[in-house]
Amino acid sequence: MNILICGSLAYDTIMVFPDQFKNHILADKIHKLSVAFLVPEMRREFGGTAGNIGYNLQLLEGQPHIMATVGDDFAPYQVWLEQNNIDPRHITTVAGTYTAQAFITTDMDDNQITAFHPGAMQHAHANSVNDARDIKLAIIAPDGRDAMFQHAKECHDAGIPFMFDPGQGLPMFNGEELLHFIEMADYLAVNDYESQVIQDKTGLSLEQLAAKVKALIVTLG
Repeated sequence: MNILICGSLAYDTIMVFPDQFKNHILADKIHKLSVAFLVPEMRREFGGTAGNIGYNLQLLEGQPHIMATVGDDFAPYQVWLEQNNIDPRHITTVAGTYTAQAFITTDMDDNQITAFHPGAMQHAHANSVNDARDIKLAIIAPDGRDAMFQHAKECHDAGIPFMFDPGQGLPMFNGEELLHFIEMADYLAVNDYESQVIQDKTGLSLEQLAAKVKALIVTLG
């Protein structure tokens, strides 16, 4: 089954600080914070919502088609996608931009400091679901705000059933907007925390939300 995954592709640079942040942050100077952490351990991963979903779908012998926008630095990621038999035909390079990337530093207490640069992801609305062919199901995952609205509407108008997976994109939308997504979607997938956020924003219970879709999936991980 050809499944279109509308979401982000990103580089994740992950660093480990072999100490505790609190030992290097002065509480009485927090209003003019200026700190630097030496991080001897670092690795770079291929990530992003569409990349992660696509890779795991491929492991399940699905046929993922990723729709995303990337920057001039995407070449290593594209090689990895091709090595893992993930179709890149709906990935668009936006000249003069970087691929989205997250820089994550974790200390010995598992506290994290993250900086995220959206880069080319901000142009994801330049892609259109209407350009994809023979798609049986779509997943709308966290991406540029405008792109998430556009791709959900395009799927709905084209009669393509889709799963709405708002994830870390939840803060971008108010209750009315979330309801609009859910009313267009066939499936809604959230974790336990996200399910509570959606209930708070929409004013609807899980039972009421479930009645609006064919399936509501709440993970407990």
